[in-house]
Amino acid sequence: MATIGPSGLHPGERASVCPHEGVPRPSGSLELECLQQFKVTRTQLQQIQASLLCSMEQALKGQDSPAPSVRMLPTYVRSTPHGTEQGDFLVLELGATGASLRVLWVTLTGTKECRVEPRSREFVIPQEVILGAGQQLFDFAARCLSEFLDAYPVENQGLKLGFNFSFPCHQTGLDRSTLISWTKGFRCSGVEGQDVVQLLRDAIQRQGTYRIDVVAMVNDTVGTMMGCELGTRPCEVGLIVDTGTNACYMEEARHVAALDEDRGRTCVSIEWGSFYDEDALGPVLTTFDSALDRESLTPGAQRFEKMIGGLYLGELVRLVLVHLTQHGVLFDGCASPALLSQGCILLDHVAEMEDTATGTARVHTILQDLGLSPRASDAELVQYVCVAVCTRAAQLCAAALAAVLSRLQHSREQQTLQVAVATGGRVFERHPRFLRILKETVTLLAPNCDVSFIPSVDGGGRGVAMVTAVAARLAAHRRILEETLAPFQLTLEQLTVVQAQMREAMIRGLQGEASSLRMLPTYVRATPDGSERGDFLALDLGGTNFRVLLVRVAEGSVQIINQVYSIPECRAQGSGQKLFDHIVDCIVDFQKRQGLSGQSLPLGFTFSFPCKQLGLDQGILLNWTKGFNASGCEGQDVVYLLREAIRRRQAVELNVVAIVNDTVGTMMSCGYDDPRCEMGLIVGTGTNACYMEELRNVASVPGDSGLMCINMEWGAFGDDGSLGTLSTRFDTSVDQASINPGKQRFEKMISGMYLGEIVRHILLHLTNLGVLFRGQKTQCLQARDIFKTKFLSEIESDSLALRQVRAILEDLGLTLTSDDALMVLEVCQAVSRRAAQLCGAGVAAVVEKIRENRGLQELTVSVGVDGTLYKLHPHFSKLVSATVRKLAPQCTVTFLQSEDGSGKGAALVTAVACRLTQMAHV
Repeated sequence: MATIGPSGLHPGERASVCPHEGVPRPSGSLELECLQQFKVTRTQLQQIQASLLCSMEQALKGQDSPAPSVRMLPTYVRSTPHGTEQGDFLVLELGATGASLRVLWVTLTGTKECRVEPRSREFVIPQEVILGAGQQLFDFAARCLSEFLDAYPVENQGLKLGFNFSFPCHQTGLDRSTLISWTKGFRCSGVEGQDVVQLLRDAIQRQGTYRIDVVAMVNDTVGTMMGCELGTRPCEVGLIVDTGTNACYMEEARHVAALDEDRGRTCVSIEWGSFYDEDALGPVLTTFDSALDRESLTPGAQRFEKMIGGLYLGELVRLVLVHLTQHGVLFDGCASPALLSQGCILLDHVAEMEDTATGTARVHTILQDLGLSPRASDAELVQYVCVAVCTRAAQLCAAALAAVLSRLQHSREQQTLQVAVATGGRVFERHPRFLRILKETVTLLAPNCDVSFIPSVDGGGRGVAMVTAVAARLAAHRRILEETLAPFQLTLEQLTVVQAQMREAMIRGLQGEASSLRMLPTYVRATPDGSERGDFLALDLGGTNFRVLLVRVAEGSVQIINQVYSIPECRAQGSGQKLFDHIVDCIVDFQKRQGLSGQSLPLGFTFSFPCKQLGLDQGILLNWTKGFNASGCEGQDVVYLLREAIRRRQAVELNVVAIVNDTVGTMMSCGYDDPRCEMGLIVGTGTNACYMEELRNVASVPGDSGLMCINMEWGAFGDDGSLGTLSTRFDTSVDQASINPGKQRFEKMISGMYLGEIVRHILLHLTNLGVLFRGQKTQCLQARDIFKTKFLSEIESDSLALRQVRAILEDLGLTLTSDDALMVLEVCQAVSRRAAQLCGAGVAAVVEKIRENRGLQELTVSVGVDGTLYKLHPHFSKLVSATVRKLAPQCTVTFLQSEDGSGKGAALVTAVACRLTQMAHV
């Protein structure tokens, strides 16, 4: 047996608690030996902490062997209160206060300032009901409900009831719960293994007086956590030390094997009263614990609870007093019949006798009421016995709580856990010292946990009502979220329509008819065949930085050397002549650095601005974008402007062979490695596509044989209103606030420049409805472009702990809950999924066009892809591919990520053009 006492540690160890002030240490050898059994060392507490944590994790995983001694039961409570819950709720509390039943009417106002005190009434449960048939107990409860409601003028219209049932249960839903075993002296027959919610519903129906809807079944521990006042940190642990003891906490749902869910959190009831591990608890069990267990209604069960729970502390004290009396240490060896009677010393007696503020006078009174004649030394020793028993109980409770905190810290992956623990039960209410010892010991055992303890406000009443209210709030918010995101959930039929509309727009554009797709010929007539060789220059101009590249194409390899140059704002917005002079200066500088001065290499010019090509080396700038506004360029051939700048820079020879769109460059870059690559796709800041079309189908270019790469400019698809049925109110808001309202409608539903804005408008909408961020409007969400599209990629790449969601939103100044983080994730997923599916519908239209052009039953084709959204988003590429498979089942499509489409691709366009020229000369 252990040698344990109220100081908590052996001599030489730093005490976690001090001996009870004002109580002299017993001096006799027998009383010392007796009370030292209640002393627990720090090492023993740590062993209990580790053992309980191990048992918790086994139970969470659903492991049967070795059988865990705690149950870790999901309660299906998925959120803690926001503070906005309101409404009237009926509460039935059974088992929380021993042999009584309580009915409450709780009004939640949604504000701290306007609190309404609950109405309640307590009913004593007759002993014959506690030990009788189960139906008798539930009929008694139904009669109490009716009697309570009869006293108040309430409307009989589907009253919402939360059922606080404080016994070990197996819940399979918020309103479905099977009793595992009775505790706390209850032994009603025919209830264990039955759904207690259904038994209550049946009894209410038999009573037939009121229409009562049992919404939630809640144990007292969960009610304690939910009834906690909102503070600066989340209250995610509930701790009860009353007649019995238990704890609950908010666990990550993915860790609860019984739920088979991977998102969000759920409250788990540990049921730690049943904890027992011979190696951990055996050394701290005393002879008195063993005697108490043998005399209990459940020998061998609830061993941990019998060392902590208020139902047993008085009995442990009594057994020690009897032992000391029988050995002549107390009361001159004379034990009264009352002292020998089980249950004569109650929790309240222990609390009063332990309280040194009143001295030993109250101890004398209680002992005299038991028929004893205590001396002054007897009263002091009895007081010390109470201290020893209760100190050990607090320390054991702290070890168990430290296990829970360790579990929370590990599952949240936090260096320091900040959490509030809601406390409830008469032991806390009657024993202020119990909480002090608990706090000190928790600090010792869980040093990386910053814990605040908050007394629960009527967990059995208000807390249970809060569970019911939270369930109603979650259900309402879920409906609003689903209604909001429903337009983003595209069906296969809708995607098929988009595919057909794009196919029709492609045909009209190729034929020169009115169409939202411009279908511009690029004069690229072939893809690489692998025979291309030589050194080529490439110029990549698409923003304030541009690149000059030397691309060496050899057998089986492409080597690239590049240099980045900046374009000052004065050049980008000055005269066109000075802009192109600056570009040529940079090319000359690059040639000198690479030892190419005097050489006339073929040059490919990637010019990523809207152009109308008239030939491979002719491109008319339609309009500047991306902050450029150089004069004298719009409406001009940019290749001519570049050649004129070369001419002005005398003694420089450059052979400009091709002007290249970045989408075409992407296709050509991938085409060098895969000859089947006949489509290019960009999904980044913007979006576009190109593909190899039969020349006979291109009305604007003469000729009937061969191929022509078509720049679709598909970002403008739908500008004719064809996408109107898919456009949401959020798309409209984004479009109207853009620099080109009514233009690029397809791009605004797909590309990176706009997805973050769509998400921001949805988050604003949900916040205004009170669904997100507790309805608190923040200035940051009002700011345009504050929610970057890269956030979607980061959020959807997040681990299931949603740390990245929290970090992003908190950086934006938003205070969020776990529920908020999950909903933001769902919003991001809906927006990006729709974008990927629309993109997939477009790709399906193109590859089906290629297949039908060639009269093939089956087509195998590759698509070269570039763009940050496609490359960095964790799911976008898979969703595009899956959509294409569904919409174009006769096409086997491989997606290839491009490497430097703007540079390498431009050089390869040039290389193919040179190859075709040489072949023509031959």
